[in-house]
Amino acid sequence: MPDTAPWWRSAVIYQVYIRSFADGDGDGVGDIAGIRSRLPYLKSLGVDALWINPWYESPMADHGYDVADYRAIDPVFGTLEEAEQLIEEAHRHGLRVIPDIVPNHTSDQHPWFRAAVAAGPGSPERERYVFRPGRGPDGAEPPNDWVSCFGGPAWTRLPDGQWYLHLFAPQQPDLNWQHPDVRAEFESVLRFWFSRGVDGFRIDVAHGLVKHPELPDLPPRDEPAGVLGPNARRDDPDRRPRQHIDHPHWDRDEVHDIYRAWRTVADEFPGDRSFVAEAWADTPERLAAYVRPDGLHTAFNFDFLMCGWDAKDLRAVIDDSLAMLGAVGAPATWVLSNHDVMRHVSRYGRGTVKRWTAGEPYVPDGPLDLDLGTRRARAAALLMLALPGGAYVYQGEELGLPEVEDLPEAVLQDPIWERSGHTDRGRDGCRVPIPWSGRSAPYGFSPEDAQAAPWLPQPHDWADRTVAAQTGDPGSMLELYRTALRLRRAHPALGDGTMTWLDSPDDILAFHRAPGFGCVVNLSAEPYRLPRHTSVYLSSGPLENGLLGPDQAVWLQM
Repeated sequence: MPDTAPWWRSAVIYQVYIRSFADGDGDGVGDIAGIRSRLPYLKSLGVDALWINPWYESPMADHGYDVADYRAIDPVFGTLEEAEQLIEEAHRHGLRVIPDIVPNHTSDQHPWFRAAVAAGPGSPERERYVFRPGRGPDGAEPPNDWVSCFGGPAWTRLPDGQWYLHLFAPQQPDLNWQHPDVRAEFESVLRFWFSRGVDGFRIDVAHGLVKHPELPDLPPRDEPAGVLGPNARRDDPDRRPRQHIDHPHWDRDEVHDIYRAWRTVADEFPGDRSFVAEAWADTPERLAAYVRPDGLHTAFNFDFLMCGWDAKDLRAVIDDSLAMLGAVGAPATWVLSNHDVMRHVSRYGRGTVKRWTAGEPYVPDGPLDLDLGTRRARAAALLMLALPGGAYVYQGEELGLPEVEDLPEAVLQDPIWERSGHTDRGRDGCRVPIPWSGRSAPYGFSPEDAQAAPWLPQPHDWADRTVAAQTGDPGSMLELYRTALRLRRAHPALGDGTMTWLDSPDDILAFHRAPGFGCVVNLSAEPYRLPRHTSVYLSSGPLENGLLGPDQAVWLQM
């Protein structure tokens, strides 16, 4: 990729789930001080930027995704001054900073919502949110049948009789994006943080925000309403042809007017400021609409994340993504894990791994084979980092961390656990604090004199997975990532650009990127003889007599 191209077209961005990255003050919760102390690690890893999950003032009903003040840092994480220092220090390390922005909803403790509750029905204050009278003769039934992404109804009734909408927890009331105050406020928030040096934003629930003005009921279950996040109704378990159908609260066309205005705000500032959308869309064409030239810059590729360990499925998603995004001039992005899904080591360690449907929790199929999952995760990392465009690395995946599937019920904190009636354990298993050093918990996550244990307990067998244990070990997952990221930065073929598939059997992925780079991934059960090449740059496992073993990948000089 030419040096003059915007940085975000090829960037590898490291996701920092702030509560679980590094604890600087010893209270058991990660914070800004912890991030600042680990910036040299991120620099040495070879990433280009860090995306930080919400750090704003919040009651923490959903661990920061319920924002009470978008211009303040929550005291559990630090101060605004510390955030400004972090941004400055990251830039000195050559790292960009991308915080989360949460525009679909606020906290119920946000001054706007508190004023709306106090003002009563029919007040101007309530027009900033979605308040409605109930159905039925006494208004005792919710205004429609919408369901919360965390389980249960998407409506809560106040003592005065009105209901308010919350597509997530009741403590997260949805904003009314038809109201000019809402649009003006968020443009002001963007300018506040851009002026303090942030390099962009990750937009939470970017496919939300706008609702059908009549708030109709959801489509029947036998209608393909779309992917569109955890509350979707969809019939696509085996990659059947998809179609888009108008949904009352996800992926509405009007949302793009908002992002065109946001793009204008970003363009006011120097340095290629950028947005990445967390947008669940039911077709690649619908996803591409978010990243048109006058809209957002990039969007997460959830189709790739949800793929099974299957060459045909992966190739189809790669082709669809590159074609649809390329048609609007946007780069693809690739991601294997994040803070909302089971870690891919544990997904891949279940024998035959099939694609799963967005909006449905990932249900493990059979017992975990950790060696198998790790082997496939190593291969998947080389595949992801070789594809055209950018990539995201979720904290701890470079350490090969599996999902923590045996957390005691007493420690679960994800609101999904309570809202589902204790039927869905939620996302805590992928959010356990990561290990840095030492032979026992807290594994360097907190200072030695910490006054509190980590907010979620760490497994007893993570000593060999710490950063310290893996550093310098050529066979470790960490050194695989470091080497791959170093090669990716140095090789002119990698990053944004194009690729060409090479002839190969159906269960082999093999492609060429000019100049002189090849990637081969063996998803079969048998060794595969490598195509003609000059030398090997990097392999996810040992090569014997020119054969690539099952569930392995290799980078070649061609």
